[in-house]
Amino acid sequence: MSRYQVTTRLFWLAEALLLVGSVGLAVRLSSASQWHPLILVALLLALALIGDRVSTPLGSGVLSTAHTAMVLAICLLGPAPAVLFGVSAAVLTSALRRLSPSDWLNNLAAFSFYALVGALLVEGLVGDVHAADNAKLLHSVSFGLVVFAVSLVTISVNFAVVALDSRFEGGLSLRRQVREAFIPLMPGHLAAGVLAATLAVAYTNLGLPALFGAILVLGTFHYLTTALLRSEERADQLEARSIHLANLQLGVLSMLMDALALRDRTTSRHATAVARYAKALAIELGCDETEQETIHTAGLLHDIGKFAWSDRVLHPEQLTDEDWAVIRRHPQDGAALVGKLDGYGAVADAILYHHERVDGGGYPAGLIGSEIPLASRVVAICSTFDTMTKRALYGAPMTTEDAIAELRKIAGGQLDAELVEVFAAMIERDGPIATDDEGNAAYEAELAFEQRVRRMALPIPGRAPSSTN
Repeated sequence: MSRYQVTTRLFWLAEALLLVGSVGLAVRLSSASQWHPLILVALLLALALIGDRVSTPLGSGVLSTAHTAMVLAICLLGPAPAVLFGVSAAVLTSALRRLSPSDWLNNLAAFSFYALVGALLVEGLVGDVHAADNAKLLHSVSFGLVVFAVSLVTISVNFAVVALDSRFEGGLSLRRQVREAFIPLMPGHLAAGVLAATLAVAYTNLGLPALFGAILVLGTFHYLTTALLRSEERADQLEARSIHLANLQLGVLSMLMDALALRDRTTSRHATAVARYAKALAIELGCDETEQETIHTAGLLHDIGKFAWSDRVLHPEQLTDEDWAVIRRHPQDGAALVGKLDGYGAVADAILYHHERVDGGGYPAGLIGSEIPLASRVVAICSTFDTMTKRALYGAPMTTEDAIAELRKIAGGQLDAELVEVFAAMIERDGPIATDDEGNAAYEAELAFEQRVRRMALPIPGRAPSSTN
């Protein structure tokens, strides 16, 4: 037989002796007065037996009705009823949970021993609670403090017996068990102690009606708390599903942009630059946070409609009329994709109209001036500037000064003249944004995928999708 087996069996023997000793001493200390009034005995026994099924979650702990009933039996009745209640509760719990014989023994030893320890502690501090000369003490706040102390001591003794069992049988360290299983449940233990003290003093001063009334209030509190927790659980499940759906929705767009970036290496850099310029210009214009985030997101996704382009259109040598028709459709295609995301309607509109011209000569709707959404006008300026200064597809890149001059030249026709002047002043003051060497990493940072998913799943009324920048 191994040392572990010897140690375990010795511990089982100690538990058996503890059980027999607790029950034997309780029987020896039993008196007729401990079993009166019978209605109190019956009430506390019932609560001790069913208490685990009507306990109330409380923060990180549980407001245990069973433990409260045990403490009341210890303090109001005496050792014999308390130990009987403990053994009965241990038998019922072990049977319902179909525990192993060793766990049965541990439960019986723990419940009977902590009940006896508590009862002896009450006798040591108060004396015989049924003696007439103790009546004044039982009506005082001091008795309530004794009950509270007994509650904490008994729960500690119970934990100690169970923890020792886990130490010898499961190898779990006592320190770890205290840290992970005892301390986190202290709020519930303290609440149970306060409840037991309150009920004990109420009973000694007002009798059984006060106890019944308090139990009714406790039952109502349990019902309401359980209903609230179930509601919160359903809300958590709905949140998880919403996050999953948002993850799928935004993930599809992110995947499309990634695929487009593989086909056109300038896509991510351009989208990043336009988004940053657009956000900066929105701030310069005094836009509120909602408008800033709408404009920023539109800048990120304004070219997503190009995913539908063939490589021949994406990297043209010569464009046909059919090709131009495809090109002119990319704002609509992009808006259709983005518009499927919950809460992204304003972004979809910004994408749809970012190729409109203030003179009415743009597409797809031929809008004029302020008919074009502000976000679309901002994105149009930022996209045009970045295209002129960075992308080589349409000719050699311009200098910043030449690009600003070109913006002013087409202002009032293609672009909003007032916005162009604000943008020009911003660039002349702060300089252009550097994005040449950042690529996809910068785009991912601007997209802030996880934050967007959570904001999509938990929208704030009246708020547009937001980013971290």
